[in-house]
Amino acid sequence: MSLRVSFELDENDLTHFRLIMREARKAAAHMAPEDIVATAESLLQDFTAGTTPGFILERIQKLRLLIKMLSDLDWRLPHQEATRVLNALAYFTEPDDLIPDHIPGLGFLDDAIMVELVVRELKHEIEAYLDFCDFRDGKRVGRGPRAASSREEWLNARREELQSRMRRRRARGRKVDDGRSDLRLFD
Repeated sequence: MSLRVSFELDENDLTHFRLIMREARKAAAHMAPEDIVATAESLLQDFTAGTTPGFILERIQKLRLLIKMLSDLDWRLPHQEATRVLNALAYFTEPDDLIPDHIPGLGFLDDAIMVELVVRELKHEIEAYLDFCDFRDGKRVGRGPRAASSREEWLNARREELQSRMRRRRARGRKVDDGRSDLRLFD
């Protein structure tokens, strides 16, 4: 049996999460990017399929995708976008968060909410990266010395195209007022 629980975050709730994110970014400001990533990776090790509720695991696993985006040498996430992803991961470097993690069943609920907000804000970056991965994984190139340069050429072209699309969509999304609250946790 499963049970669906949903709730809506109003503007006051979002303001609260923005404040929490801002404080986490301040705390992480003295950390090297590698340390922010390492701390987020160590948080991921705390989650196990048997003891963590599925709705939290589902969201927390998205942190792995953000970390992959930063470390993928083929993707080469530009500095501005890498900073956005690092800012998102900064929240997860704080051991003291809204709901203490040691509370069974609910301790990671605030983390799951923050992941959901972060994923929504980084939607265009994530979509572009997933498209890039699909393209790279589906592309077949012959072997030999020319294959390496061909691979580099087609990856460069696709990466530039997708990163340009990512920026256009993000800029367009900010201009469109569809009546929803502007998330902007870390811009």
